[in-house]
Amino acid sequence: MKIIIFAGGVGTRLWPLSRKSSPKQFEKILGDKSTLQLAIDRLRPDFAFDDIYIATGKLYEDIIKKQLPQVPAKNFIFEPAVRDVGPAVGMAISIIGKENPNSPIAILWSDHFVKKERRFREVLHFAEDLVRKNNDSLILIGQRARFANQNLGWIEFGQETAQIRGTKVFKFRKLIYRPTIEQAESFLNQNFAWNPGYFVTTPKFLLSQFEKFVPDLHKGLMKIEKSIGKKDFDRVVETVYPTLEKISFDNAILEKIDPSDVSVIAADLGWSDVGAWEALKEALETKSEENVTKGKVLMTDTADNLVFNYTDQLVVGIDLRNLIIINTDDVLLICHKNSVPKIKKLVEKLENTPHEHLT
Repeated sequence: MKIIIFAGGVGTRLWPLSRKSSPKQFEKILGDKSTLQLAIDRLRPDFAFDDIYIATGKLYEDIIKKQLPQVPAKNFIFEPAVRDVGPAVGMAISIIGKENPNSPIAILWSDHFVKKERRFREVLHFAEDLVRKNNDSLILIGQRARFANQNLGWIEFGQETAQIRGTKVFKFRKLIYRPTIEQAESFLNQNFAWNPGYFVTTPKFLLSQFEKFVPDLHKGLMKIEKSIGKKDFDRVVETVYPTLEKISFDNAILEKIDPSDVSVIAADLGWSDVGAWEALKEALETKSEENVTKGKVLMTDTADNLVFNYTDQLVVGIDLRNLIIINTDDVLLICHKNSVPKIKKLVEKLENTPHEHLT
């Protein structure tokens, strides 16, 4: 099975660590490796480097090649413009799937944290087996919810349809994007799972869904596909891709797909979306209400804070609760953990100002 790891996006919810010049997926947020490098590591040894592809913006070509020398250069897919996830997924599967359109392909993301790596690989193989049995299908991989998270998408699933070595497979019902806290609480212990955005399908089936639901986008993808292996391939990508409709993958495909074509594996992968500071805290904490710190930090009479210090200064906190404190060489961020969604809007306001270089 081929694997595509998407490593685009600026990651403003992890600002000021994540910047346009070096987004979150390239930063060493967890330990001494970037989340992109960790995404590669958790696939090994089950998946060969030759079968792992990286899709990202052309702007990050040098960073990608430096961080992933073990991945063949031919496996890098560079997007010449930002057109959202719909076109990014479409172009990647068009390129990779041309030779083997009916072979399973997995879509993964670079800015996640997965504690149970062996279980993660096992579930990927289960999804691969299901797709090999039915090429015209899509298998969503859901994370069993640990709490009522209103900042994630959720998968609603129906009755059990099969079991693979004790792992249950369910019918798919629908997606719910960022529910209210009341809705999220009602989902717990029901037929709902967090949606990490992971799925396994075949290029032929997925492209048929693009043709059905976003025909103009599909026409552009076919222009790119026809140029694969030809001298003008790079020129065609640079010309056609920026003209593709800017649309999310969920809006383009998953919200419209026939539920009978989709199955769900809901499992505990120890998965966390570390694309935002409050999510990173939840991923790293060993118990509720504890402080999570990095760098030179001294905390007294404090609880439930995340304090990351990337400078040689000592950061001291007294009588603090529920705060996010990020200290870099040029920006100090302090906010309530429930205010993290506002970071993106704040960063946008810095554009076309004297502080734009900090974005």
